[in-house]
Amino acid sequence: MDGWKSNFHLWLAVLAGDFLLSRACVALASKNTEVVSLLATVVEHLVTGETMQMTTSSDERCSMEYYMQKTYYKTTSLISNSCKAITLLAGHTAEVSVLAFDYGKNLGLAFQLINDVLDFTGTSATLGKGSLSDIRHGIVTAPILYAMEEFPQLRMLVDRGFDDPVNVEIALDYLGKSRGMQRTIELARKHAILASAAVDSLPESSDEEVKRSRRALVELTHRVITRTK
Repeated sequence: MDGWKSNFHLWLAVLAGDFLLSRACVALASKNTEVVSLLATVVEHLVTGETMQMTTSSDERCSMEYYMQKTYYKTTSLISNSCKAITLLAGHTAEVSVLAFDYGKNLGLAFQLINDVLDFTGTSATLGKGSLSDIRHGIVTAPILYAMEEFPQLRMLVDRGFDDPVNVEIALDYLGKSRGMQRTIELARKHAILASAAVDSLPESSDEEVKRSRRALVELTHRVITRTK
């Protein structure tokens, strides 16, 4: 009976989410159809990203390019397209919309890359999830992919999976000997710099409120790569 009630409440929560999404689409459709298209794209990307994660081949799991594409679909598409949608609703030019998209895309990639690092260095209290959550679930992220370039024998462990705690410990040992963590942080910083550059490329404005908002956007790029949770 308790299981039935739990599933019923979950079903209600899903329906409530669907209802809110449909109402948001209706509201947006009356203002800007392109924004509705962006929202649909985000949903499509979320599904695609989850599918990529659940159905990867051995070669795909060990590909940095595949990992970054999956990261874009799962995390970054929502941020980049949301930033673009705001500029469209505000009536800005196509140039500004592209810069907003670039800002969101690079900010999102930087955020996820640091997230990958924190999965190895953070604690469950600061992250809100168990440390080593990804690798214990068989999800290979940037630090391990970079470590694999230095220690090809890691590939055998990835192919074997991480159900066995011994394999996790061996992988962590290789990771500690490699520059996997440092290279992931460096890549995150590069994307944070690109996000900041997108803000700097926006048309000049003498409005103090606009200047303050842009400084906040740049500050966010710093916070993303220096956060500890």
